Formats: sequence, C-alpha cells, structure tokens
Amino acid sequence: MAQPLPQSVPGSVLFCCDHNAVRSPVAEGLMKKLHGSRVFVQSAGVHHDLDVDPFMVSVAGELDVDISQHRCKSFDEMEEWGDDMGSFDIVVALSPAAQRRALEYTRHFSIEVVYWPTLDPTGIGETRQQKLDAYRQTRDQILNSIVAAFGPGEAANGLDA
Repeated sequence: MAQPLPQSVPGSVLFCCDHNAVRSPVAEGLMKKLHGSRVFVQSAGVHHDLDVDPFMVSVAGELDVDISQHRCKSFDEMEEWGDDMGSFDIVVALSPAAQRRALEYTRHFSIEVVYWPTLDPTGIGETRQQKLDAYRQTRDQILNSIVAAFGPGEAANGLDA
C-alpha cells in the first residue's frame, strides 16, 4: 500500500545541474518513478553542450529508470522555448553553478530554490567498475535526497538505495 504524499510534495519541480547530462536527468527520472504523474518534473542545465551520460543511463537502468531518451537542455533553451519559470513550485539545484543560475533565473518569481550538494561522478575512477560505482553513489545520493524531501512515493516499486 502506497504511503500518502507528505504535505511538502510540490506540484512541480525543476532539477538543475551543470550540463543536464548526469545529475539532473537522473533526478528527474527518479522523481517521476517515485511520484508518477502527481508531480510535474523537468530538468535543465546551466549549459547544454553534452548528451546524457551513458554511465548514468546504465546505473539509472539498474533501478528501472530509463533516461536513455533524455534530451539535454539549458535554462536559456527553456526560456527560448517559452517555458514559464513561474509555473514551478521549487527548483532543486544539484551543483553550485546551477544554484547561482537558478537564483538568477527565478529572481522575478516567487519560487523556492534549494541546493542539494551532490557528487559529480564524472572523472572519478579509472576502471569501468570504479566509474559505475561513483555514478551509483551519485544516483543513490539523489534518490535519498528526494525521499527525504518529498517522501517515498511509490518506493515499493523496488527503488531502494
């Protein structure tokens, strides 16, 4: 039986990091997996110069979260496409640069911006296994932060960090 949503679960969340290729796509995927269509979720990056990271695609897939079709985008692209920043209840920044950009981007809106310091696994490890372990650590850190902030949602689906 799914637990009721805590009062703190927002109606919409924007996760952001540096490139929208590693941390924020998995945060978006995990939030969707846990809370389904009850929460509108998107992600963005300060920059858009990378594709979704295959190591993160792999470790997200271990929890049955498919981010392989994720299309990386930046704050600027969101603005160009006419996305209404005022429609988000909360922006969760997963890196210092993303926090600065989110605060700048939302300065004209009454939107809560929170910062969750999150490990950047890129560049950690020399072997494939070491790299995957670093990405798993980041994935699990984000999963634990989502559950702590917004409740477990439908964690009974097998998402256990």
